[in-house]
Amino acid sequence: MLYMKQMHSSGLQPIELQQKLKELANKMLLEETQHKTNYDKLNKSEKIFKEHGLASMDMFQTSSYSEVEFQDIKFICKRKGGKLNSNLSHSEWCQTVQSEPDVISMSFIPITSLLSGVNGSGYLTHAINLYLRYKPSIDELHQFLEFQLPKQWAPVFGELALGPQKKQQNSASLQFSFMGPKLYVNTTPVYVDKKPVTGLRLYLEGKRGNRLAIHLQHLSSLPKAFQLEDGPSVSVSDPLSERKYYEKVQWKSCSHVCTAPVEVDDDVSIVTGAHFEVGVYGLKKVLLLRLHFSKLIGAKAIKQPEWDGSPGLAQKSGIISTFISTRFTGAQKHAPQPANVNINSALYPGGPPMPSQPPKVLQFVDTTEMSRGPQDLPGYWVVSGARLIVEKGKISLKVKYSLLTMILPD
Repeated sequence: MLYMKQMHSSGLQPIELQQKLKELANKMLLEETQHKTNYDKLNKSEKIFKEHGLASMDMFQTSSYSEVEFQDIKFICKRKGGKLNSNLSHSEWCQTVQSEPDVISMSFIPITSLLSGVNGSGYLTHAINLYLRYKPSIDELHQFLEFQLPKQWAPVFGELALGPQKKQQNSASLQFSFMGPKLYVNTTPVYVDKKPVTGLRLYLEGKRGNRLAIHLQHLSSLPKAFQLEDGPSVSVSDPLSERKYYEKVQWKSCSHVCTAPVEVDDDVSIVTGAHFEVGVYGLKKVLLLRLHFSKLIGAKAIKQPEWDGSPGLAQKSGIISTFISTRFTGAQKHAPQPANVNINSALYPGGPPMPSQPPKVLQFVDTTEMSRGPQDLPGYWVVSGARLIVEKGKISLKVKYSLLTMILPD
């Protein structure tokens, strides 16, 4: 094989370079009919290179690999396979290739194709595809694969009331301005039966999309290495400790939102349930978030928890929100992530059906789904806390994620 590489400083045109390469290759590989000594062959090759501008042939022997740079052009001669003997002519060397071959061309196929037709290879193929796609650390591969289970949202779509609703006069509701629309609140607890929660979202339920609810994304089953036991439901016994977190959405004299972080001091407790409460503070109603926790037995935290908020809202509207956001998140900036590939085969992979007309109360609620999955390495984040925040006149979520691993016996 003969290569010719043109440097940036070379003035040759591509056509001239291609023609030069062809001429040089033809002359080097041309065999004379009469037998000549190796000395004669060397003189012939040196003459060829001198004709093409190379002054010395000593640097460019016909060995397995030789390289010469001259006049801003790099000449590379390489023999693939055969005997690595510089004294062999081209025809003599060709006769040795069959006994000592080398690769000159390769075709790549998916490694999973080697498992085609093998019984029970589905899980192994899936694991290989996950590893090739997300490339987790080998040390954390086992934990990563344990978490790559199907995910679903609770409550499931079939449990949502999409048809005509009963009268809501007695339902909990909020109003952020004197003449503004009412935002009803679903206070029914949502539990995931001791399965790790990987995401949260605010959702507007009902035919009119005017009832605020909290939804939980969770694994469809508990990883085999995990064992959960019930933990505490967070409720603040002293209402005074929450009052400093009350923030208005619009009017100060109307409904507020409690932006207090909802978490526990235990590093190995994770969220397994949630619900809303509507409290009364004086003449004002306050929206509060409550979480239910379960403790992961025999686990430990391997990294400091991270707080993550909606990417669409950056500017904080309240002093408390600004203080808490700075305290928990600091100045961390994450590199932009590529768009997630949705492989959900459910009927509504993007979420439950929405009303044809955007509900009026949508201006007060950020319904962005907050979740982490295999694309967020190391790929086994779980929700360990959350809080409501008020940003740009909208209620949104900030979610606390933790990385937990099982303690292996010695």
